[in-house]
Amino acid sequence: MFFGFFDPLYFVFLAPGLALSLYATFKTKRTFSKYSQVGSRSGMTGAQAAALMLQRNGIHGVSIERTSGWLSDHYDPGPKALRLSEDVYSSQSLSAIGVACHEAGHAIQDKSNYGMLSLRTALVPATNFSSMASYILIMIGFFIQPFLLLGVGLFAVGVVFSLITLPVEWDASKRAKIAMDEAGLLSPTESRDAGKVLNAAFLTYLAAAVTSLLTLVYYLFRLGILGGGDE
Repeated sequence: MFFGFFDPLYFVFLAPGLALSLYATFKTKRTFSKYSQVGSRSGMTGAQAAALMLQRNGIHGVSIERTSGWLSDHYDPGPKALRLSEDVYSSQSLSAIGVACHEAGHAIQDKSNYGMLSLRTALVPATNFSSMASYILIMIGFFIQPFLLLGVGLFAVGVVFSLITLPVEWDASKRAKIAMDEAGLLSPTESRDAGKVLNAAFLTYLAAAVTSLLTLVYYLFRLGILGGGDE
């Protein structure tokens, strides 16, 4: 039986997702690098811009911390921590301000009880478990059929998580763009350029969702659940 990485059909199914992932990575790196060389007129750093967004939205008790890794920026709703990478935290560039304000947008979502963010946060434990267990069960399922079905079922949890992430990230960028304009952080031209960074970054989430969805479709096809594929 051909399945997974043994099956040439796997790459046929995944080709659009892989192509989009390569483009998204290239686009994000290129756009971030371009506007990381352009300083904002306000002279604010990413950390200062995020702090101003939080203050203007009446958000208190959220710490702004440094974290390692390229574009590892994220908001952790558990400890109420907004973590910014070194390239964002102390930089005065348009890229840094855009990314920092995007992460602050997640804190605004948290304060307003944005439903999709709450749902994504609730799914994190299940997604962490399923991402580790699904491939193990799928490998075992090569020999014991019920484990294959269970593995694909767990994999589907990660797909749902990826799909839920899309509106969460898009909404955070939308909030960031509005907040940057309202606070006067950037000029109209600067705001458009910072928005380009956020749009490019969103492509990475879209690519991840498309790739995981196509992988699930492939599994379902091979199981005969979709399209009458053989087992």
